[in-house]
Amino acid sequence: MLSRSISCRCTPLLRRATRLPLTTLQHHVTRRHESTTAAVAIEEDIHRIPPQLDYKRLVENAEVIKRNMQLRKYDHDHVDKVCALYGEREQLEREQEQVVQERDATNRLIRSAKSKEERQTHIAQGKKYKEQLKRLAERLAMVEEDLCTNALLVPNDTHPDVPVGSEDKAKLIKMVGTPVNKPDDHLTVAERLGMVDFAQASKVSGSKFYYLTQGGAWLEMALIQFAMHKATERGFAPVITPDIVRTSVAYGCGFQPRKSEASQIYDVSTASTVNTTAPKLCLTGTAEIPLAGLFAQKMLKEEELPQRVVGFGRAFRAEAGHGSAEERGLYRVHQFSKVELFAVTTPQQSNDVLEELRSLQEDIFTDLGLCFRVLDMPTEELGASAYRKYDMEAWLPGRRAWGEISSTSNCTDYQTRRLDVRYLSSDFKEQVGPKDVRVPWHIKEKWVHFCHTLNGTAIAVPRVMIAILETFQQPDGRVEIPEVLRKWIPGQPTHLS
Repeated sequence: MLSRSISCRCTPLLRRATRLPLTTLQHHVTRRHESTTAAVAIEEDIHRIPPQLDYKRLVENAEVIKRNMQLRKYDHDHVDKVCALYGEREQLEREQEQVVQERDATNRLIRSAKSKEERQTHIAQGKKYKEQLKRLAERLAMVEEDLCTNALLVPNDTHPDVPVGSEDKAKLIKMVGTPVNKPDDHLTVAERLGMVDFAQASKVSGSKFYYLTQGGAWLEMALIQFAMHKATERGFAPVITPDIVRTSVAYGCGFQPRKSEASQIYDVSTASTVNTTAPKLCLTGTAEIPLAGLFAQKMLKEEELPQRVVGFGRAFRAEAGHGSAEERGLYRVHQFSKVELFAVTTPQQSNDVLEELRSLQEDIFTDLGLCFRVLDMPTEELGASAYRKYDMEAWLPGRRAWGEISSTSNCTDYQTRRLDVRYLSSDFKEQVGPKDVRVPWHIKEKWVHFCHTLNGTAIAVPRVMIAILETFQQPDGRVEIPEVLRKWIPGQPTHLS
């Protein structure tokens, strides 16, 4: 149940306090490769959606939360700061209330003063209270800002069944198919068939960018069509997402780096040195971000949930690996096409929907004929928003290794508290009456809850292309096209050649 004593909403004062200063805007996209501190990571603008954070819960469960952060390889100093700032805020609010009472008492004395001298004395005292309240308000605004800043950097809780430790502690859930080896890696195959051009793209855009040509272009479009249709058959509503979003929405989804980590975000400036109130923008790292934004600041009805959408968009990642032989070609690039699954649910529905997303992903990769395995990922591999995460890794015959091609996560209410996505319980109508009855918020509030969000990759095009090119390469140099993709390619060929 949501109540004002537990869920610490951002008041107008806090909304003002979290409007951090903007730098001068210029014509450029900034590639964030420098080491980023936690404070820099949440710089925002006046267009930020006020987060609905539960500070009291953080304070009352500080030790448990700190332990969870340690297991996920997060520094827990933000929790200590939240506790200290929360206490300071309470003290300031008590002082503010006391001064207000004294000011009001003084105002009554001014009205009842018997002489001019007595009245002037009380007026002088009232001015002192006014100045004192101003100083307290300014300090309270600063504390509110710091409190929100640190609370936003606390990651989600962790499902009790999640394995503890690093990547090698991942739990194998299932394996589909049998690994086989082939002679060539995907880049050798793709260049031989004229499907990709890294050299020319490097001249045009820089390293780790690429052109997909001829069969490569058709294969990408076939994969996108296949994934979109597969998801819509399961009841997911199709969406084409914007590729530029407000940075505040990206951070609201949990896409800020750990302390001292480099960010993967490309910042976009709006080229106006006059309009300094323009929102901070960035390129999307995944369609998950605009899909989550699709529900931002919405009040849904319980009977409308779960809601499922499938979105196509471009993903942009500034950090593109360390250039090792295992990551050459399409494995880790700065830009790629992606079909993303996204769901908004009640808390009671989210675990079942997570398994539903995983089942759909398994069907997609099974239909493509790939050999893959499903892993329950350990604590150190969970992003800030993930409560639980499954990874799917395909066997890449040309590399003779497993490579991640997909993941799916339950983010519980981590994103919805930051983007203010809630639902009205179906019990409300039964308890209060018809839906058009106007009910005061303090009465209505106990039927309002935060939604849960889930996401999963249907197709990350380059990774799946790698698996197809390496798995289905033929002795004569051609590549067999998975049967489910052929209808999306002109002439419905059986092979790329």
